[in-house]
Amino acid sequence: MSSTDPALELVVGAPEGSSYDAVLEGLVADGVASGIASGDATLWGPAAEDEAGKRLGWTSLSTRSRPLVGEVAALRDELRSAGVTRVVLCGMGGSSLAPEVICGADGVALDVLDSSDPDFVRAALVRLDETVVVVSSKSGGTVETDSQKRVFEQAFTDAGIDPAGRIVVVTDPGSPLEQSAREAGYRVFLADPGVGGRYSALTAFGLVPSGLAGVDTGRLLDEAEAVRPLLEADSDENPALRLGALLGAANRAGADKMVLVNAGAPYAGFGDWAEQLVAESTGKDGKGILPVVVASDDAPNLSTSTPDEVLVTFGPDHAGGDADAPASSWGAHVDATLGAQLLLWEHATAVAGRVIGINPFDQPDVESAKAAAREMLDGGGTSPTPLFTEGAITVYASEGWLPPGVADVEHAVRALLTQLDPDHGYVAVQAYLDRHRDAALARVRDGLARRTGRPTTFGWGPRFLHSTGQYHKGGPDTGVYLQVTGEPESDLAVPGREFTLHEFLTAQAVGDGSVLAAKGRPVLRLHLSSAAELDVVRQVLG
Repeated sequence: MSSTDPALELVVGAPEGSSYDAVLEGLVADGVASGIASGDATLWGPAAEDEAGKRLGWTSLSTRSRPLVGEVAALRDELRSAGVTRVVLCGMGGSSLAPEVICGADGVALDVLDSSDPDFVRAALVRLDETVVVVSSKSGGTVETDSQKRVFEQAFTDAGIDPAGRIVVVTDPGSPLEQSAREAGYRVFLADPGVGGRYSALTAFGLVPSGLAGVDTGRLLDEAEAVRPLLEADSDENPALRLGALLGAANRAGADKMVLVNAGAPYAGFGDWAEQLVAESTGKDGKGILPVVVASDDAPNLSTSTPDEVLVTFGPDHAGGDADAPASSWGAHVDATLGAQLLLWEHATAVAGRVIGINPFDQPDVESAKAAAREMLDGGGTSPTPLFTEGAITVYASEGWLPPGVADVEHAVRALLTQLDPDHGYVAVQAYLDRHRDAALARVRDGLARRTGRPTTFGWGPRFLHSTGQYHKGGPDTGVYLQVTGEPESDLAVPGREFTLHEFLTAQAVGDGSVLAAKGRPVLRLHLSSAAELDVVRQVLG
């Protein structure tokens, strides 16, 4: 089944005898597409109505965000005339993932600071004389972003540079960040409060850092506007209805993972953006879709898929005729311009939420990890007791699953993997390290996927806490969780706070692990006192 539009091409496939056609027919008959476009908050049921009523502003951003294009371009020209050409973005989740993929698609440099790791943050404190920092936080209270802002304020001041001329703030109206930024004399861009963070790609959160970095954001809005009528039509040719129906029908049939791979698209980071959108929107009430982002079409989980997976490729290499559609499994191929792709997936995710029966606009389990981290920083909570130490690796585990007598890393990992449900389980590797310096660790994803034959994800902490973290705690209880933490080369103080960045990062890892453990999820943590132990971990996991 395929549909073609100059800016968007979609091919979907569903198993013979599935409910896909009936689900699609019901969405068309119920006027779901036009309802989303008109802001109908009743589409997801009474329990979701209040939240949905505040979160549907993203549908018309391709026109309403137009004034930002000129405003940001004027500021960019002003900064460049003063020799300020490097853009650093401090933001988490929706505040960082969209600008990262937008700039990557244009080949424009943007330094994304979305970590509490002190080595990672310190590495960004360079070339200050030519740097502007965009501080993005919807709530204005994101601790990671506030900490990064404080570090840069101090660094600018120490370098004899007035932070007021180098810090640009993006936040919602009335947030504490807006007030403090205006008092400090920072340039402030206010985002649309009627748009949730993960749907904010075409708001100031996506457009301000991207535009300052040099992206033609007007073209991005044009691309979204070009497909908007198609996505708002109550028709069985509507790609958003078709993709949403596929994801929702597959989920109801037991396919609760979505394997996602780039098939020649020029925006390589799109999978990470879609991962947050889908996982955080759907992973709740014991339901949801877990995105599994893989590197190539011969990667494990795509080439050796299991019945609980939907296979999705994006880009031109697999888009074409019906012959490319999966014949006996759930799958889709999408080829579109980036602006069209962003808007398509936002609509399709909202549609899938209706089919699954959840509210796609809240994130009830994200706050639990934040609260646990705050409790640890405040001296509350319970400090974990290590089980054993092997070389420079200290091992921790949640209660109730590790057999007694295990005293080495390899057997602890084996024991964790035996907890996998062979039909619906998944492995989540969570690395609270420097994602640039330690990038090679991500290769363990493929090794674990081959070893277990099960869907496997890899996330950098705390980045994933604002993405798949919602699914881990609110979605189906089918995961096992492997945390990797470590000692930094050097810690970094947070000006005006009583904690350091490493203390905060540790609190985030321990806090999230404690919330998972309280829900009965098996958690194993490997803490490295030396970066040299990364090779040991890779060998054990691979």
